[in-house]
Parts: sequence; structure tokens; C-alpha cells
Amino acid sequence: MLEAVLFDWGDTLMEWAWQDELLAAGHRAGLAALGRDDLPEADVVAARFRERYLPLFWQPGVLEEVEYPGIVRDLLAEFDVAVSDEQLSRFLEAEHAAWQPARRLGAHTWALLESLRDRGLKLGLVSNALDPPWLLHRDLEQLGVAGRLDVAVFSSEVGWRKPHPAIFERALEALGAEARAALFVGDRLYEDVGGASKLGMRTVQALWFRADEPADGAEPDFQAFTPLDVLTIARRLIDA
Repeated sequence: MLEAVLFDWGDTLMEWAWQDELLAAGHRAGLAALGRDDLPEADVVAARFRERYLPLFWQPGVLEEVEYPGIVRDLLAEFDVAVSDEQLSRFLEAEHAAWQPARRLGAHTWALLESLRDRGLKLGLVSNALDPPWLLHRDLEQLGVAGRLDVAVFSSEVGWRKPHPAIFERALEALGAEARAALFVGDRLYEDVGGASKLGMRTVQALWFRADEPADGAEPDFQAFTPLDVLTIARRLIDA
């Protein structure tokens, strides 16, 4: 029996194309949004961020999500720049917008979600993302995804990254679905497949953007080379 399908975001429904030059561009935009004269050079700020803070985002075995607004505040404080909450929000919003070229919605994302919903399935999104939730949910609205989902949960609002069970459980609870009646689709074998399968969800490795093969990755129940494959898998589970 299948009642719900949950998706990862980056490199599943949306291609995340990291571009190193956007790091400095983001800080440049954020500093400009502050509209002040007492600010350091953006390249200097980006270099400090890359050296001191960027490694915090990918610490092996650490599942607690970083508090990114606090990191930005600490970074600016190193240059004797104090910001109010309103100024910090302006910085974060401008920085996030500068990264827009790195976010590319999958060509078949809308069609896939609509086809699954037409089959009576509940739909959710579970994503590791450290930006403020209000910016991430706005991305979903602007990309036409929010209205095609029943729920979206980001690690920055839960405090835990996948594969921690809390982030999956938040989404399942919001959907009113049990893990055994849910299918999870994601590109990463450790975070997505491993985390979802431990809760009892069936899993699909999404391979249309990238092929993840970490040594500590879990074995998916299915593999999907195109979004259409997910629809086929879901149909098979509904009819089972």
C-alpha cells in the first residue's frame, strides 16, 4: 500500500549547481544590502567565511544543523560590523538571491508531482538546507512547487539534518502518513536512502542529476534514471 511520496530537494526535484564564484557574489550582495559605509571588502569577508565557517557545513557524522543567521552575524562581528535583526535579514535575503543561478528546477518536476497527486498520493519534501526557512519556502512558491506539495520540511527549521529521523518524522506527521506507507525519493544514499529506510519507508535513488556512491551509503529499494521511473514505481506500489 502506498499513501505518500516524499522527495529530497537539491539534485532531485531541483538541480543544485554549486558555483564557487557565487560565494563572493553572495557576500557582495549581502553587504550592499546593508547600505553602510563601515564595511569590509566582500572578497575579504568571503575568504574568512571559506576558511573558518564553510567547513562547519560538512562535518562527518554531525547531524545537528548549523544556525546560519548566527554564523553570518559572527562573521560580520569579526570585522567589527554589528547588525540588527532587520539588517541581518536584508543581508540573508540578498545573499540568497545571489545564489539563484545555482538553483535549477527539474524540467519534469511539475509534471511528476501533478501525476502523483492525480493518483491520490500525498506529497512532501524533506531537505537539508541551512538558509532561513522563510527564504526556502519562498523559493518553492516562486518555482511553482509549493502548491504541488502538501508539506515541505527543511533542516533549518527542524534543527536536524538527514539522516536524522526527526526531519523525516516531521514530514510524515504533517502528511498523516505512516512510514511503511510512504516512498522516499532522493539522490543521496547515506542521507536520503539510509535515513528513510531506517524508519521503514521504501526508497528510490534518483539518478537523473547525479550518481551518488558513498562507501557508507544504503541500498535503495529502487533506482530511477528519469522522473518517469518514479511514476512507474509508485504505480506498481499502489497496485500491489
